[in-house]
Amino acid sequence: MLKLVLSILLTISPVWPLGINPLPGDPFLIINKKTNQLTLIDENRVQTTISVSTGKKEDLTPEGLFTITVKAANPYYRKKDIVGGDEDNPLGTRWIGFDANNTDGRMYGIHGTNNPGSIGKYVSQGCVRMQNEAIESIYDFIPLGTKVLITNSDKGFQELAKEYGAIE
Repeated sequence: MLKLVLSILLTISPVWPLGINPLPGDPFLIINKKTNQLTLIDENRVQTTISVSTGKKEDLTPEGLFTITVKAANPYYRKKDIVGGDEDNPLGTRWIGFDANNTDGRMYGIHGTNNPGSIGKYVSQGCVRMQNEAIESIYDFIPLGTKVLITNSDKGFQELAKEYGAIE
C-alpha cells in the first residue's frame, strides 16, 4: 500500500519529473547586463522584456546560471534597518533572491526600487533593480527553484533561452 501511495504522489507531484531545470515550458529569467534588460521565458516563449539596472561596475552583478531561493513581498532592508513598505526602502516592494557566489539568496536579488529614475542604468551594488510595478507584474510567475541566467552578451533572448533549454 505504501508503494502505491508513494507512486501516486510522485506521479502527480508538481516537482515531478525531477531533473534539470529549466525544462522547456518552465519559467526562466534571463538578464542581459549589456542591454540592462530582463526577459521572462515561460510556456516555451518570451513572455515579457523589462528594463532593469545592474551593477555600477561590470563585476558587481555576478554572471552565471543561478537559482531563485527566496521571495519576499515588502522586503526588510537590513543594512539600514528599514521596514518593508517604507518609501525610503531601496528594495522597493518585492525581492526575488538568487544563490550567486555561494549565497543563500539574501545577498543578490532582483528587486524593486524607491528610485525609478535609476532604471536602465548601471547604478546598483550588484543586484538587479526594476520598477516596482514591473517586479510586481512578474513576481507571482516566478516560483522558488526558477533558474536565472545573468550574462553580458550580444545574443538575443530567444537564442539564449534555446541554448539553456528553456525553449524547444
